Amino acid sequence: MASGNPFFDDLRSKPEVIDPPQNEDIMDSEFVNDPTQTATKPNVTVSSSVRELLECPVCLNAMYPPIHQCLNGHTLCSGCKPRVHNRCPTCRHELGNIRCLALEKVAASLELPCKYQSFGCSGIYPYYSKLKHESQCSCRPYSCPYAGSECAVIGDIPYLVAHLKDDHKVDMHNGSTFNHRYVKSNPHEVENATWMLTVFSCFGQYFCLHFEAFQLGMAPVYIAFLRFMGDDNEAKNYSYSLEVGGNGRKMIWQGVPRSIRDSHRKVRDSFDGLIIQRNMALFFSGGDRKELKLRVTGRIWKEQ
Repeated sequence: MASGNPFFDDLRSKPEVIDPPQNEDIMDSEFVNDPTQTATKPNVTVSSSVRELLECPVCLNAMYPPIHQCLNGHTLCSGCKPRVHNRCPTCRHELGNIRCLALEKVAASLELPCKYQSFGCSGIYPYYSKLKHESQCSCRPYSCPYAGSECAVIGDIPYLVAHLKDDHKVDMHNGSTFNHRYVKSNPHEVENATWMLTVFSCFGQYFCLHFEAFQLGMAPVYIAFLRFMGDDNEAKNYSYSLEVGGNGRKMIWQGVPRSIRDSHRKVRDSFDGLIIQRNMALFFSGGDRKELKLRVTGRIWKEQ
């Protein structure tokens, strides 16, 4: 929402997240990293007025030390101070180097619920360690793994499975083995296009099989890889193999599925999957080599 103040609006268009402080006087690192210390605490209600006091008026993010103030008491986060050219954005007085120690101490006394409380996190965290926890919270939602568009949907795994099926019309399969045929009439057209995403349900989990064409330097290549719909520590409990071939030859890949916490692009650009050069793909396709016809088979298994 526009503020009516072009000075604020211009600055808000470039939000900046400031890392929480490393000041040992404010944050006890042992307490921060011990979830058993926070899960049993009673819920703490912080009034909206206190939250507003700790909100930077420029970027609207929570403020962390050093919190700056002008002579009139208006506060500002350290990240926005250089962006306003040392002028208070509220009263336009010079900011100087005055720290608002009182507000920093108020923040240090607060304990807040994780912002992913609605996703199942019951922990209560000190103000200065809350941001670090939320960046690693096991209850934080996942991003939609569909790579065919810039989908901004987030949610837990059951929600994303339903979303992939209903909104992206992704094929759903039960079982740990697969046999897919990929056909493209003009294999010379490669526009970083995602060709297919298929979801498999097995071992009580969901897996995403990606197959696509993309440009590697000057040469187009094809890649197939598997992602696990869950966290990385669970993904390591599974392995998978992929096989493609034709004309009496075959290529085999074996690996560990990557968590969907890693973006589709990150996995693809790390080449963590079965990579097939175009000439080899056309050789596997047979015929006059003018049409791509690949059959990819594979299986998923759970490590003992």
